[in-house]
Amino acid sequence: MGSVCFVVDAMVTGAMLPRHLKSIRESGVADHLLPILVTGTQPNARLASIEQRYHTHCLITPARPLGERLNKAAFHNQAEWLIIALQKQPLPASMWAPVYQQLTTYSLDALIIGLARPTLSERIRQRLLASALLLPPYIAVRRAWFERLGGFDPDLDDTSALLDFLQRLHACSTRMKTYSGHLLRQIDSANSDEQPEPTRVKPTQAASTQRL
Repeated sequence: MGSVCFVVDAMVTGAMLPRHLKSIRESGVADHLLPILVTGTQPNARLASIEQRYHTHCLITPARPLGERLNKAAFHNQAEWLIIALQKQPLPASMWAPVYQQLTTYSLDALIIGLARPTLSERIRQRLLASALLLPPYIAVRRAWFERLGGFDPDLDDTSALLDFLQRLHACSTRMKTYSGHLLRQIDSANSDEQPEPTRVKPTQAASTQRL
């Protein structure tokens, strides 16, 4: 796989942070080949203990919005791929090996990880509302594409920062796939089923594209 760096924010994951880190560390890749950056707003004994136990590096940025914290972490490491946690719920360690296998191609800009197929009502809402995005547990983004998008909005905090980034990801010509643990498919229209190859999501198609 290409070089990878995980970015896990302590505020986003909350009390589930240790489970996120445990899952990543049990994925079968040596610790030194899989750096994990944990972002937060204040140092504390809990983060210090987690840093030592899971061999992570904590980046503390007091009183800074989530968008700025994630950007700082993204540019702290020069890995080819950034895998960013977007939810409290962690993923099972067994999911990571097939995810890593996808990060070996130059025909992919982003991989949506762990998002279950939307229900019918959610798909209808996604077709009607360009802002009706679902946050996946994780997203992997190629660094070059992350930088092309300008990263996260440094002025936005909490869910707003994450949704804004995902909206821009969909509005650009991003080559994306989604992996839910048993199915790998391109991001396609809400009415269609899986297709074999990733395609670029054009801005004019953003409103009719299957949303997260």
